[in-house]
Amino acid sequence: MEPLFWILLPAFAAVGTGLLAWFVMQSRMEVLLAQQREQLAESRGGLDAERRALEGSLETALRAAEATAKLESLENFLGELRVEQRHYTRENRMLMQNRKSVVLQERMYFRNIPLSDWIEHEIAVEEGADVTRLVQDMTIFDKGVVSIADAPRPRKALA
Repeated sequence: MEPLFWILLPAFAAVGTGLLAWFVMQSRMEVLLAQQREQLAESRGGLDAERRALEGSLETALRAAEATAKLESLENFLGELRVEQRHYTRENRMLMQNRKSVVLQERMYFRNIPLSDWIEHEIAVEEGADVTRLVQDMTIFDKGVVSIADAPRPRKALA
């Protein structure tokens, strides 16, 4: 029995030492894993905070870019609106009166597409009145006016 004891004692000690080493190593691995998880949680928290801040600034930048684009497109649209204007004088003769008036016609264009029909104004003119000043005062559209008289006319090529 004694030899069996001396044979089993070292085997038992080896198994016990192995189990002890396994538990120690397992606890060390759990500690390292917990530290890594802590670092990972800190990194994720920092990334989430950065992402939220970036999304907020990105949304603000996106809104600003949209507003700028809308404003620019509106300015381009308004820049392509044109006013065509023509005027002439009309004389009405009634019995003994000779009444003279200025007729102003205006219409709006987008590029070369008319947006409105001709809008006509008529105002009586006294003798010696400045017709061009009267026409400027009568205009409806508050913008630089393009007169038909000033518009370039297409010329036909001689064959």
